[in-house]
Amino acid sequence: MDYIQPRPSSIVAALYTARDLGVDVAILHGPSGCSFKHARLLEEDGMHVLTTSLADNEFIFGGHDLLVRVLREAEEMFAPRRMAVVGTCVAMIIGEDLQSAILDAGIATPAIAVDIHAGFRENIEGVLATLEPAAAVGWISAGELERQRSLLLKANEVERLRGAASRAYIEPSRGDLKHIAAERLLELAGSGATGAAVMNAKKETAYIFADELIALHDACPEAAVTYMANLEDRGLPKVREDAARILAGMRGRGLEPELVGALDEYGANGQAIGERIREIDPDFALLVGVPHAIPPEYTEGIEVFSITNGPRQVEPLREMGHRHVMVEIDLHPKTLGVREIVESEFGAVLRSMR
Repeated sequence: MDYIQPRPSSIVAALYTARDLGVDVAILHGPSGCSFKHARLLEEDGMHVLTTSLADNEFIFGGHDLLVRVLREAEEMFAPRRMAVVGTCVAMIIGEDLQSAILDAGIATPAIAVDIHAGFRENIEGVLATLEPAAAVGWISAGELERQRSLLLKANEVERLRGAASRAYIEPSRGDLKHIAAERLLELAGSGATGAAVMNAKKETAYIFADELIALHDACPEAAVTYMANLEDRGLPKVREDAARILAGMRGRGLEPELVGALDEYGANGQAIGERIREIDPDFALLVGVPHAIPPEYTEGIEVFSITNGPRQVEPLREMGHRHVMVEIDLHPKTLGVREIVESEFGAVLRSMR
């Protein structure tokens, strides 16, 4: 697929994966402005992101010595448990040897070199470029590496079939008005109709998407709704910690969801969730997180309310037959650094109507 709309960066994907592996300090070996916005957001999530600030002189003569110096300074300044040196387009074009710099720095902190740049059409290349050296030094097992590889391929397949990567350009949209959809959802839940409320969320975004299930339960505690969430205990260290916190938060609010898949299995969960929906045979379904992972044959004849965090996902969801499609805007910045469930826009609207 040749895209003419912006797509996620493989460098940024590498940074997020380093965070999920428990890296305390990531060093971007490139210009100071590379991935600036995401670097700043990740700092709010507890990972220090530094840069070697390569400039025109280093573009010509190389930045090896500069990277060695920053590695030593990072170790002295932050006393990290783990570090990662993440490549950029500049570093890869001029042929910088990241692993050599780590060795020459003589640091005691365990560190990996992530040879990556932004010239990939699929950002999963950044994830794999981080996981492979992590497996090589024993941060994850060979089995977990293969599991992650399989999950990434499934997630990519879903995006190409029914997601924002399903065509070269998709017009972004804010979706339907939340108060109108909320009114209809409450009408159904309060009428005795049977429902399914499913969270199939990607990693930390679940801190907000979980609230939408809680809000429905708060508003209609006696409704005939089956709740499901992808909060099983599998995945990289941070992913498992997040799942445990979110599940505890849901239980603390009186909601005990059925567990279907883990937070990193959002792309592979579709069929299992679909089969469970088919067993329930509901009149309506609330699908939040990555709703397009569920094949449309499982929701035919059901009044579907879907909530995504991608404005370019609205049109594909409508084409799948979802009657009410909404977007949680700026969800990633709201969930970075949090350790408990955050109120969602749709959840707030549901509560305001009760």
